[in-house]
Amino acid sequence: MLSFVKNYMDSISGIEIYPILSLLIFFGFFVVLFWWVLTAKKDYIDTVSNLPFENDNHQTENQL
Repeated sequence: MLSFVKNYMDSISGIEIYPILSLLIFFGFFVVLFWWVLTAKKDYIDTVSNLPFENDNHQTENQL
């Protein structure tokens, strides 16, 4: 089965660019994500990290 797919892919012209593009997109995404994490403001990180707790407190108050 794998040899069939390999032989079929070899017959398509220009297909060798797709693995390179996939790797560049994958690498680019993680570089941008790493840059965002390093430059994110501490206040924003604290606010976002406390959101689940604020929602839980709000639901508890409604149940009382």
